[in-house]
Amino acid sequence: VRLVESGGGLVQPGGSLRLSCQASGLTFSRTTLCWGRQPPGKGLEWVGVGHSTGHTYYADSVKGRFTISRDNAKNTMYLEMTGLSPEDTGVYYCFDAPGIPSRAPRSPGTQVTVSS
Repeated sequence: VRLVESGGGLVQPGGSLRLSCQASGLTFSRTTLCWGRQPPGKGLEWVGVGHSTGHTYYADSVKGRFTISRDNAKNTMYLEMTGLSPEDTGVYYCFDAPGIPSRAPRSPGTQVTVSS
């Protein structure tokens, strides 16, 4: 399984970004994937999940601001982020599981920095 995140960058508070997670080596349409993030100096935290059924769930800290979507034809999951704040700064990862695994991420992640 290979997961590659992209779309991060530097954005001002209140701004928006769309992250992508390109997956290979799995049956994407049947795989539940989630997003996690690691703020500077802190551990990984779960952001939200995109179930293979299409259902999505979010951490309270991002609910109403972040949206997960999937394009099964492109084997890609997206994380649309709006109303960004400095607290959203971190490295964002995707995982082929509903939750964050105990092991370290195997993918490179994508850096999101929210700063004026």
